[in-house]
Amino acid sequence: MNQQRAKWTIDSFLLYVLSFFLLWEWLRPVEQLAGINWIGLFLGFIGGSLLLAFLGVPRPVSVVLKGAYILFCIQFIHYGSFSGMMNLFLSHIIENIELILKGQWAELSNSIRTLLFFSLLWITVYLIHYWLMTRRNILFFFFATIVFITILDTFSPYSAHTAIIRSVVIGFAMMGLLALRRLTNAETILKQNRIKLKWMVSLAVFVAGSAAIAFAAPKANPIWPNPVPFMESLGGSGNTLTDETGGSGFRSDDSELGGPFLPDTAVVFTAEVEEEHYWKVDTRDEYTGKGWVSSRSDEQPLTFRRHVPPSLFSFTDEVPSEERTSIVHNEANYGHIQYPHGLERIEAASSYQYALNKGTDKITAFNEDEQGAPVSYSVQYKHPSFQSEELQNSSSEEAVRPFQGIANRYTQLPENIPPEIKELALDITEGQETWFDKAKAIESYFSSSGFTYEQVDVPVPSEDEDYVAQFLFDTKRGYCDNFSTSMAVMLRTLDIPARWVKGYTEGTYLETTESGKQLYQITSENAHSWVEVYFPDIGWVPFEPTQGFTNADVPELEETPQTPVNEQTPENTETPAETPEQPAAEEPTQAEESLGEDSTEAAEVTTESFLKTNGKLIAFIAGAVLFLTALCYRYRRKWLPFYYIFMFKQKKEDHYFPEAYLVLLAQLDRSGLKRKTGQTLSEYAKEIDTRFSSSIMSHLTAHYEQYLYRDRLPKDTWNLVKNEWESLMKKTPS
Repeated sequence: MNQQRAKWTIDSFLLYVLSFFLLWEWLRPVEQLAGINWIGLFLGFIGGSLLLAFLGVPRPVSVVLKGAYILFCIQFIHYGSFSGMMNLFLSHIIENIELILKGQWAELSNSIRTLLFFSLLWITVYLIHYWLMTRRNILFFFFATIVFITILDTFSPYSAHTAIIRSVVIGFAMMGLLALRRLTNAETILKQNRIKLKWMVSLAVFVAGSAAIAFAAPKANPIWPNPVPFMESLGGSGNTLTDETGGSGFRSDDSELGGPFLPDTAVVFTAEVEEEHYWKVDTRDEYTGKGWVSSRSDEQPLTFRRHVPPSLFSFTDEVPSEERTSIVHNEANYGHIQYPHGLERIEAASSYQYALNKGTDKITAFNEDEQGAPVSYSVQYKHPSFQSEELQNSSSEEAVRPFQGIANRYTQLPENIPPEIKELALDITEGQETWFDKAKAIESYFSSSGFTYEQVDVPVPSEDEDYVAQFLFDTKRGYCDNFSTSMAVMLRTLDIPARWVKGYTEGTYLETTESGKQLYQITSENAHSWVEVYFPDIGWVPFEPTQGFTNADVPELEETPQTPVNEQTPENTETPAETPEQPAAEEPTQAEESLGEDSTEAAEVTTESFLKTNGKLIAFIAGAVLFLTALCYRYRRKWLPFYYIFMFKQKKEDHYFPEAYLVLLAQLDRSGLKRKTGQTLSEYAKEIDTRFSSSIMSHLTAHYEQYLYRDRLPKDTWNLVKNEWESLMKKTPS
């Protein structure tokens, strides 16, 4: 016990603490991209495991404690009681073992997935402990963390700007502390607490200063801003334009939803924006049980030149908002105008006029008498700042009554709607009083109840099966159409007016233009659908139920009132667009969804969608890099001596000799000639000389001890012994 307590040093404690934060960087994107709500339990397991390792708890006790914690978490997340878990968990394990042997990973139950994830964390923590305490080298894991974060930042919605900085600071701090431990173990001179403190203070100042300078320094724009198209071109994927009736991008007929979504990378348009936002194309108001149609598709369109008619109602003037402008450059001509929530004006060539479909809010462009969208146009709009308190107050009975016409239209449901959909909606919103609280409860339900974002393995409902019921109670997997339609229908069962909206997500960021606007590229795979809810005296407010997607206009429960929406969307916070007040009695002529060409959705370049389209290429590149890295690391004792010989070849000053001697010690250690605990350098040198039948190591050690204890070396020592040092370095690989 005394020997173990002697290891409880401040530097080892700091190493375990830093390891915890480095592992946390692996879980942050998992929490965001996979929608995991119990991330605290996994962090607790990591922290507890590292603490047990630091305290040196005997392995049997540690295994029992970790196993008990894992069982408790599985019971807490997936089962109602411990007795219920005992009845089901064992059978689940047996069933899932068969699925694993068959390679059917997607069919594993959630409880077994949780168990496997805990097992992975257990192995990772053990490796961290091994790298810290035995190998005293964390470089490989640090490098893997940086690669993992940068890949997610490039190919998924996860933003790793601050994660990169945190990881680099933590990694360099850990490598500095491990260097201190290696030197302390090799020499007695560094075992004094005063010298250790100086080392750690210097390390902290160096790492913090370097990070601050790197963060503050100006940075050039990326030369290769988006590697996805290039890599897809290597894989041979085409850039064919979206077919309106196909399974990719949009389709004009949404009356029968379901089946796979097959995205392609055909560029639809690029946009210069002040701040990223979704792009609307049209809406739908009538749910059929299989999909969506417009109940007013035969209405005469309203024509206009620049200012949109009042019929295109988004939100009332009472909603705090900010005037903004976005510029669109069309690459594909679908004939319609894509626009942000709160549109007020369209600016294009004077020859263009526009037709607003009052039933779907779709805007079609005409150049004289020929249908076709402008190559470039700008849209002026009001960017709303919805206040949660006002949204919660807008659903009172008195507020709803003047807008009964809207409520009747946007709460429509087929007569044969399965009753269990309403029962589920009531269960989800139990205890919620206002429309806003109920909408947020249903929106968040999809991220924590076993649902999976899936684009390929998505079934079409049978003839007697409801599209929403199939998704909610049977498959629980799908893409945006499944999530958005299910939320809209559940809201309607609660008599909350909701509509289905189609358009595009913000796309992929390319660069910042000279004018200061952000340039985004929107492709067919950015096609998307979401939900808008009508709040009396406010208007239409967007909600985003699809996993992995974030709409900057979606309001949050925590939002405080009275904050004009100047600058919202810091990172992934959602501030939904406001709904303007509509003239009483009939619904504000809001466009429904009759998206003439576009129907399904655009996967926001998530990790899952990217890997599905480019999996083979990415796997090959990653496998090759990992294989070469592992190969170099495995045989480092073979090539490192020649690398160091080359590095020290041109160094002639004597002060390089102590550094070269420590390199030799490290190389001997890598070659399996470890220095025993308590063994002096002289004793160790004799052992090495016996092994190699020479006296070189003793000669080098005598000079090193002279430097160590007299703090000086005879002139030209390094030049005199360099050949001997090189000779011994060359012998170590064998």
